[in-house]
Amino acid sequence: MKLQINNDIEYIQVMPESSLTDFVESYWMLHNRSGVEKNVVGLPDGRIDLFFARTTTEPFSVMLIGIGTKPDHGAIPAGALMFAISFRLPAAEYILQMSLAQFVDKAINLPHDYWGFNADILADFEMFCKKASEKIQSLLPGEMDERKRRLFELVYASKGEMGVKELSEKVFWSSRQINRYFNQQFGISLKVYCNILRFRASLEHIAQGKLFPELNFADQNHFIKEIKKFSGAIPKDLFKNKDDRFILLSAIRQQ
Repeated sequence: MKLQINNDIEYIQVMPESSLTDFVESYWMLHNRSGVEKNVVGLPDGRIDLFFARTTTEPFSVMLIGIGTKPDHGAIPAGALMFAISFRLPAAEYILQMSLAQFVDKAINLPHDYWGFNADILADFEMFCKKASEKIQSLLPGEMDERKRRLFELVYASKGEMGVKELSEKVFWSSRQINRYFNQQFGISLKVYCNILRFRASLEHIAQGKLFPELNFADQNHFIKEIKKFSGAIPKDLFKNKDDRFILLSAIRQQ
């Protein structure tokens, strides 16, 4: 999927092959083709992002960003080119083989030769997707804890609307153990993560101009409060998306 966020920002998204969908949500590219930096607000989306990037001041960098729980005000430098892999949470343990508990709302710089990639990988997005897929395929686990596999399947399918108690009962794993796992591995509770996914799902409705809760919020006030907590803006201002500063919302709107 190729989108033009505005006259300056190009965004391309590619879905992974079916054998990787437990761990990879998408591959994507973002290119600021303008000569000026673009102010943006990053929104929590429940993903773990691995970036390979180039700017006019830094020829090549590799960065891993943990789960976001609040709006992130930043800027895309002029001329910046970013290729990224958006992972689902199981990838932290099974593909990246690391805990991200210390990196909530934070990023970690990785070696420039991470996965054997270098600056040349940014020459061709299609080739990047191919090589990233091959690398991830080589890292796939022989087996995955069935409780975790089923838990994440339900969490993603319900878009965060299923409660912790119900999830616990369906996967035969106690709420206490689940939350211990989430806090140790990701730095947040399962409930907080579900709220993030519900927020993200709500963005799809807001992009369509539906400014009242479509999901299981208690009422309109609760809906507004949750949306503002994760985005820093009320639904009406998100919908307006002045200057396309909410890149995620701009992409959703054009899908």
